[in-house]
Amino acid sequence: MTAATLADAKAQIIAAGRWLDAKGWAPATAGNYSMRLGDGRFAITVSGWHKGRLTDFGVMTVDAEGRSLDGKKPSAETALHMALYARFPEVRAVLHSHSPEAVGMSRAYADVSSYRLAGHEMLKVLPGFSTHDAVFDLPIVDNSQDMADIIAAIEPAMLAESPPPAYLIRGHGLYGWGTDMAEAERVIEGVEWMIAAELAERRFRESRR
Repeated sequence: MTAATLADAKAQIIAAGRWLDAKGWAPATAGNYSMRLGDGRFAITVSGWHKGRLTDFGVMTVDAEGRSLDGKKPSAETALHMALYARFPEVRAVLHSHSPEAVGMSRAYADVSSYRLAGHEMLKVLPGFSTHDAVFDLPIVDNSQDMADIIAAIEPAMLAESPPPAYLIRGHGLYGWGTDMAEAERVIEGVEWMIAAELAERRFRESRR
């Protein structure tokens, strides 16, 4: 599911928007999705569009600096997408979800820089993981209206020997990426599911007290 052409990217981004909206992870106009094109441009959602109701007009093109190439207005968070594409040449799709569970967890753990996901069978959907007997420290960075602050905050994790395939912006939402749209979707769904499972486990444990 790579996007060699803009038409391919639009179709995949529109489908991703409907999928994320159906899960309740794209409320109001929240979220932004992008793909790397074969000609060096990038397709990304236009600012202000409800992601469950995207059409071709809701997807635009930008250059590697995030500048509009067709007169439309990209999301303010376009810089976060471009930072990932610049850091990882193999990345071809980036998704940004807003589940209540992930956002709530990041707010509840306001004093941590990561959240450990361990022992989940779902870890195996993440690139680089082949067993449930593993841990994934999901980075959490503070939100900011200045995208440069967020990029600087996540940069140490991106420079690690085994960089993560996702990170959380506190009180805001989850970024996940992959070598194609299918992998980006698996990363988002896997991490969101594990966070929800952790919350369910805590509730069951509390109910037994």
